[in-house]
Amino acid sequence: MADWYQKNSEEALQELHSTKEGLTDAEVSRRQEQYGFNELKEKKKESVFQIFLGQFKDLMVIILIIAATISMLTGDVESTLVIFAVLVLNAVLGTVQHVKAEKSLEALKALSSPTAKVIRNGKRIEVESRQVVPGDILVAEAGDLIVADGRILENYSLQVNESSLTGESLNVDKCDDTLVGDMPLADRKNMVYSGSLVTYGRAVVLVTETGMQTEIGRIATLMNQTGEKKTPLQKNLDDFSKKLATGILIISAVIFVLGIARGMELLNSLLFAVALAVAAIPEALSSIVTIVQAMGTQKMAREHAVIKKLSAVESLGCVSVICSDKTGTLTQNKMTVQQIYAGGRVFGPEEFDMHQQTHRYLLYDSVLTNDATLSNGKGVGDPTEYALLEMYGKVKGLMQKEEDLTLSYEDLRTMLRRIEEVPFDSDRKLMSTKHRIHGVSTIFTKGAVDVLLDRCDSIRVSDEEIRPITAEDRKNITEQNRKFSENGLRVLAFAYRESEEELTPETEYHFTFLGLISEMDPPREESIQAVQHAKEAGIRTVMITGDHKITATAIAKQIGIFQEGDLAVTGMELDEMSDEELSGKIEKISVYARVSPENKIRIVDAWQKKGKIVSMTGDGVNDAPALKKADIGVAMGITGTEVSKDAASMILEDDNFATIIKAVANGRTIYTNIRNAVLYLLSGNLSAIITVLVTSLLALPIPFQPVQLLFINLVTDSLPALAIGMEPGSDDVLKKKPRDPKAGIMDRNFALRMIFQGGLISVAVIIAYHIGLGESPAMACSLAFLTLTCSRLLHGFNCRGEKSLVRLGFRKNPYSLGAFLLGLVLVILVSVTPVGRRLFSVSALNSKHIVTIGVLALIPTAIIQIVRIIRRK
Repeated sequence: MADWYQKNSEEALQELHSTKEGLTDAEVSRRQEQYGFNELKEKKKESVFQIFLGQFKDLMVIILIIAATISMLTGDVESTLVIFAVLVLNAVLGTVQHVKAEKSLEALKALSSPTAKVIRNGKRIEVESRQVVPGDILVAEAGDLIVADGRILENYSLQVNESSLTGESLNVDKCDDTLVGDMPLADRKNMVYSGSLVTYGRAVVLVTETGMQTEIGRIATLMNQTGEKKTPLQKNLDDFSKKLATGILIISAVIFVLGIARGMELLNSLLFAVALAVAAIPEALSSIVTIVQAMGTQKMAREHAVIKKLSAVESLGCVSVICSDKTGTLTQNKMTVQQIYAGGRVFGPEEFDMHQQTHRYLLYDSVLTNDATLSNGKGVGDPTEYALLEMYGKVKGLMQKEEDLTLSYEDLRTMLRRIEEVPFDSDRKLMSTKHRIHGVSTIFTKGAVDVLLDRCDSIRVSDEEIRPITAEDRKNITEQNRKFSENGLRVLAFAYRESEEELTPETEYHFTFLGLISEMDPPREESIQAVQHAKEAGIRTVMITGDHKITATAIAKQIGIFQEGDLAVTGMELDEMSDEELSGKIEKISVYARVSPENKIRIVDAWQKKGKIVSMTGDGVNDAPALKKADIGVAMGITGTEVSKDAASMILEDDNFATIIKAVANGRTIYTNIRNAVLYLLSGNLSAIITVLVTSLLALPIPFQPVQLLFINLVTDSLPALAIGMEPGSDDVLKKKPRDPKAGIMDRNFALRMIFQGGLISVAVIIAYHIGLGESPAMACSLAFLTLTCSRLLHGFNCRGEKSLVRLGFRKNPYSLGAFLLGLVLVILVSVTPVGRRLFSVSALNSKHIVTIGVLALIPTAIIQIVRIIRRK
């Protein structure tokens, strides 16, 4: 891509073989063939049907399909229908989630303006934006959306909002000068870029790039190249599922061979192996994980964090780095007056002394050389100007006794109306207005400190003293300006002159200096506490912004992100670093300023290569590729563009950094609950596997029918597992370090708990089976089935956490009690009603059978709870 900002107007026109009269129709047609249409292109997507079929590629799913097919061949229609229903439901859920995630490019396309004003054949005409080609002469006016990248040929006070591309919230003053040396996008003042908005003035622009060659096109290319990342839980579950499926296949094959060796018929032996496979596979696992995540998203939504991708919920729990945007996320996104320098001293806005004419004139100057307005408490116009109006409003409220200060800023403007004015100009960097005060024509001026100071001949020190400005005065003012700037403050200088002379740019001289007013977008109060909470939770916060390094560093220090010994780098400095150099320094860099979209992706990638789970926040189009690249992309709900929202996993409705930390706490709780639900399902399934293996090795009849195992796995198991997912988080959830994303679900402690708990339940079930076998194989099957069902319903209480029920109680999670009671009702319906008994092959029970089931089902939970109480004591 050519460095158009380094070329002068004639060179740019010559290189593109164009003139200020524009292209001819024939030349436009030729260039459309050469460059294509001015539009963004997407990579080819899978159809919805292809996505749906892709959901069946999982090994666990294939085993269940085989089990369903065998059940169908043996005439067990109920089992077949139930298994296929579960598989289709999971595939539909997965497809819906996938389709929702693929909208980013559509939103980027929506940023294109439908029409553009161009000069062709020497005439100004309006054309479709997709028809614009390199070499076209574009006319940009206030309110227009820029449709292509271009070099400004003629500039008439053009101001452009490029926040969606650069991250800088203030309007950018443009010029038509030739720039020298390499510079970041935000500093290329003689260029305009597709997708940005003209807020003031007008310009004639030479189109240099269109379509995918524009800056926004490069972002689209980055997004096409950036694939979706699997979350740590998805990776863990995938890995766990493969190991579990492999183990199930091996055990089932052994059982099948044992059955044949014992003289069983081929089909019966196969059915027995299938029963074991169905017992071992936690069919409801994927559905329960999805539902628990969905319930977590509802809780987060109530706390202003909208989760777009369910899988992102648990990823929040292991976030170890948050790359945060500055404006509006860590700060208030509202320019506010901080400190004033007048009469040789620095003071706050609340310290204005309205008895001093210096202070009074400074206030008048801030309101009268100002085009902004306040409407319903919101500023309209330039943010730095309406910050001055808000300052005036606060001072007015403090001085009710002063007659003229009871006036609103509108009343002041009416009373001291403008007689003449010279609007702000990006070349002059000044704005001046003339008014009559006590019958004297007075010119008020505000502007850049260096420019206005050079035009001042005198200085107002106090009401009594106006004297010629000295070299010492200039040094003091310049030094104060430097101090303000080093603290990230934006500084405006104010001056005035009493004169009857006509106000023109040529007469903006010989002023009396009044003072400096400094502004900044202050940090949110809750951001400081949130960054501290993040630090306690073992999470590193890094600031990435399009703003200047000095401003960003000053804010980062106030919030607690930038510590002694930390580094701050610009995007250009980052470009000069090798990957090895960045890897060595990345843990010391706390602030990145003036960054490009590629820089952001590189920063995220460098942290990910360190094994960190990265959350990235942003609101602009330029943030979208990095939001997609990050493990958790977080977009702003208020200031965010649709492109950033579509690329993100989570949207902050209140644009508040503190909300991310709340979401991290919820994410950690959800992961813990999912892990406990997995423990519940696997320990229960293990008890069924042990029972089937024992009866098989002892050459006894099948202890469960496949449909009974499906009832346990899909109905009675799912209710307690969902209740476990509703368990509230512990108070110390943010006191712990982030979990290791590489650590699997099944660590040593998890495996020991699963084996111990599953073993206890299987012992109770085998005892019930042997008691029933004294009557008949059908009764043995019935008692084993019902004991397993009831013991697993009670086991739901054990898996709520590692503490005993004495400490957990039932009030904290009433859903667990509700799940147990509902599950018990279903078990009673299956064992008592004729339809239930027929469908699930349950024999008629007497009171002795019911007592046996109740006692044996209660024993495993009683032992687990006693062990926990003893261990605590």
